[in-house]
Amino acid sequence: MTRRACLIVNPVAGRGRGARLLPHVAQAFAARGITDIRPTVAPGDEVRQVRAALDDGCDTIAVLGGDGTWSKAAAELVRHGCPARLALISAGTGNDFVKNLPEPSGAIEAMARLVAGDAEERRVDMATVDGELFLNVAGFAFDVAVLARTQRTRWLAGAALYAAAALQELFAYRGLEVAIDDAPYPSRYLLLAFANGAHFGGMFHVAPGARIDDGMLDAIAIADVGALGRPALLARAARGTHLSHPRVSARRAATFSLRFAAPPLYEADGELRRATSTHVRVESRPGVLRVLVPPGSAG
Repeated sequence: MTRRACLIVNPVAGRGRGARLLPHVAQAFAARGITDIRPTVAPGDEVRQVRAALDDGCDTIAVLGGDGTWSKAAAELVRHGCPARLALISAGTGNDFVKNLPEPSGAIEAMARLVAGDAEERRVDMATVDGELFLNVAGFAFDVAVLARTQRTRWLAGAALYAAAALQELFAYRGLEVAIDDAPYPSRYLLLAFANGAHFGGMFHVAPGARIDDGMLDAIAIADVGALGRPALLARAARGTHLSHPRVSARRAATFSLRFAAPPLYEADGELRRATSTHVRVESRPGVLRVLVPPGSAG
């Protein structure tokens, strides 16, 4: 079967890592006969590039970027019924979603072989928060404050950037009040994450039991604790050992309903957004995305 593949590139992913990797990636893909390279030119341009690739008959779309870039491209594919397969190549800050996959997303030559060869595809879930698609994790509370701080910090990158921002917010953050599902009254939370994948924030193993193909979301709720108790609790979240803590609860479901005092800020795949109302619904979208994986690993 003859396939047509292209490569969408976010040059500013990972604070310029996408641009630095592009010559190496382009060379590796060209060696496999793939020369259709489409750089994004503005934030959100992934949407236009995916539409154009589909219009041009591409049935395999590789995306060089990070969680935000992948999420935007994946969402646009899903909105079109996912007529093309997606391959993910790491160039971002956290690169969290690919930690759930067997594909060698950071190995350029291996990814070029995968895209050009007889890779298998795996059906994976996405989800929506406030009606907007996301790929990996949507979060409220502490991670929103951390993400906002990372956007104001210019002297670090990668996991070190998230770690530094988290440390700065550790004692300043005040928590967030929210009522989950049928709870009659709101509770104050340090962190509230709805996880399709297991990792987020570049450093947190927030939902150790999450699977990207089970049609469910893992809701991880960390009740607010005193400032002195936060470092140990978040350190446990980084290791994935926090679920046994008495201030942490976890629940798996296909949908969740949240109530806030005011439309909240939230983050989805590293992108800050504001909800449109005080009532926010989070919902799994099972099996809507086709992702390339190495042969023999699609089970």
